[in-house]
Amino acid sequence: MKNPIIVALDLPDAASALRLAERLTSVVGAFKIGKELFTASGPDIVRQFRAAGASVFLDLKFHDIPHTVAKAVEAATRLDVQMMTIHTSGGLAMMQAAEKAAQETARQLDRPAPLVLGVTVLTSMDAHDLAQTGVNATPAEQVMLLAQLAAQSGLRGLVCSPQEITALRKVLPSTMQLVTPGIRPAGSEMGDQKRTLTPKEAITAGANALVIGRPITGATNPQAAAQSILDSLN
Repeated sequence: MKNPIIVALDLPDAASALRLAERLTSVVGAFKIGKELFTASGPDIVRQFRAAGASVFLDLKFHDIPHTVAKAVEAATRLDVQMMTIHTSGGLAMMQAAEKAAQETARQLDRPAPLVLGVTVLTSMDAHDLAQTGVNATPAEQVMLLAQLAAQSGLRGLVCSPQEITALRKVLPSTMQLVTPGIRPAGSEMGDQKRTLTPKEAITAGANALVIGRPITGATNPQAAAQSILDSLN
């Protein structure tokens, strides 16, 4: 991606998302379609974005038995998304099945395989939150464990907190793509994010792409907000 900004379109309907995307297309690299928008609008919203030439990051965080996840990845690949997410906590076999499905389906369609991104630890979670789920590790330790398992499975990308990028870059293959949510420009409200960096800090640390939602979508002028973030990276 020449432009590393991915805008999180956490909006309730297709019309709102498409209107906002039209304003932002020239200043961002891709659009993230998550659970709210996809549930409200269905696969058609992806088709509309792709018909307009926009790159799509489908963030549904698949997590199920390997066969079911593989079939979901196959369906997403047929929708022609450029990125999608699965939970690394689904295990090695599940991740292997997901990557295989993406590669084989893309080969059948004669198009590049989408990047299947493994989600490690949600950026809204800290050590206390992990402990409540029975994980007696710090977020950094759990991210490292799951990231290395993802690399072993053949996944080519991860979603991780910007605060873990430097450590991950020391142990993962250099080709591993790191996509980071929890990005907050200087002066922005933290919201429900607990482990954040500014856009410039995240890119300097080694992030390949930045997922940014409310600092852009909630701005009075979303296009100007996105442009300002892009300018800060130069």
